[in-house]
Amino acid sequence: MSSSRAKTARPLTRRHVLLGIAASAARLEAQVSSAEDDAAELAELDAVAALERMARGEVSAERYARALLARCAAGASLNAWISLEPERVLEAARDCDRARRAGERLGPLAGLPMPIKDSVNTAQYPTTAGTPALRSFRPRHDAPVVHALRRAGAVVLGKTNLHELSYGWTSNNQAYGAVRNPYQPHRIPGGSSGGTAAAIAARMAPLGVAEDTQGSIRVPAALCGLYALRPTTGRYSTQGAVPITPLFDQVGPHARSVRDLALFDAVLTGAPTRAGSTRPLRGTRLAVVRDYFFTDLDPEVEQLSEQALAQLRAAGAELIEAQMPGLAALIERTTDPIQNHDVRFALPAYLKEYGAPVSFEALLEQASADIRETFRRDVLPGGEHFVSAADYAAARTTHLPALRRLYRDVFARSGADAVVFPATLVPAPLIGEEAGFTIRGRRIEFETGMARNISPGSTAGVPGLVVPIGLTAAGLPVALEFDAPAGGDRELLALGAAVESLLQRLPPPPRAGLG
Repeated sequence: MSSSRAKTARPLTRRHVLLGIAASAARLEAQVSSAEDDAAELAELDAVAALERMARGEVSAERYARALLARCAAGASLNAWISLEPERVLEAARDCDRARRAGERLGPLAGLPMPIKDSVNTAQYPTTAGTPALRSFRPRHDAPVVHALRRAGAVVLGKTNLHELSYGWTSNNQAYGAVRNPYQPHRIPGGSSGGTAAAIAARMAPLGVAEDTQGSIRVPAALCGLYALRPTTGRYSTQGAVPITPLFDQVGPHARSVRDLALFDAVLTGAPTRAGSTRPLRGTRLAVVRDYFFTDLDPEVEQLSEQALAQLRAAGAELIEAQMPGLAALIERTTDPIQNHDVRFALPAYLKEYGAPVSFEALLEQASADIRETFRRDVLPGGEHFVSAADYAAARTTHLPALRRLYRDVFARSGADAVVFPATLVPAPLIGEEAGFTIRGRRIEFETGMARNISPGSTAGVPGLVVPIGLTAAGLPVALEFDAPAGGDRELLALGAAVESLLQRLPPPPRAGLG
């Protein structure tokens, strides 16, 4: 140092030190705020947008994964996860980044972290089905649906919480804790795929795997403000998924956009993976069956549903008043009897096929009290609602074919592209509010409020698309479901894209569902 510069040097004072500390703290605070803003921006992206940004090199897979994992940590109080291993996720993201830098050809889902309902087999994580006896059960192989998603480049983000053994609509799991609705955490997210729905609504991921036998994809989507597809039964493999009945079981996606549902469908069916197409609403024919799907609705559900129907009509859709005579009786004779009969055989077969270290009897002995009671009453011999061989035969060979004919007939008679109706009769109930509801002075059973409208489509095997349409005065999501003819999944997704563009997107949950 020269003598002239030495003369101008000044000793540091306490004031200088304090100012320096304050400046450093301000810079650190700004960096943290910037990082939080960046994570929030990335978490808001739908899957298609996130994949496009990663493909263009604007965002690394690791940076995107870190943003989602930060949301998972911040939303831990929602109890959406049973298994979550951040370092495993980050390592998989780094592998994707290395492959991209090396110029390797990557799949259409490369770097996308996806939650998987914990009733779908994964080799890297336990598959608990939300029940204590399977807490440490690790299948040897991924289920085919998980294998296909990983082959396309997806990263398993973790395994999501659910209603135990998928036998309910609340996700109030007594073994792993209740899942909470991101819009109001003291309310249910719906079930049984409540963890996947809560995670996606809370911006922990944009796209995830759910599973539906009698509403387990669609009820959580409706209560959490999501888009969801329950595909035509058999469209995707259900091998390696904890079963109820092969006649109704079907895996499917939860998402925050219809184009993400179309991407999921394309990956699993081998269709082109470009963003899903849309169709004009003008000329679209929608059947409205008021004497079944529109009775006993919560007033706000009814109001929002009618407003959405009016918007569809104003956009050129033709609403056709239709009837499905005998629908309620056919559902009563098919839906529960077939499920409660078949699970008694399908679940033990699953345990044996995949090497679970527990018998069916031992699994039930260790199950939570509510599930033991449900199986005692509805499934096992001697229970009040035990399904006899004669009743099962009638349900499967007489009433189920009649239900499916009823669906074919309503589409044929009306020329409708879809049947449209409110997905649930009520918005999300309070956790523990399972005694039922009073709607306009009439007492409605809890099961009716959750499952009456979604049961026919899944029992008949037709594809169903859930579309959020608005929030109640209390800020709770309400949704419509569109059911299309069997096999019309891509046409239904195109219709959904048009409806999505017409209706205003729901705002995210307050603070995106974070505590």
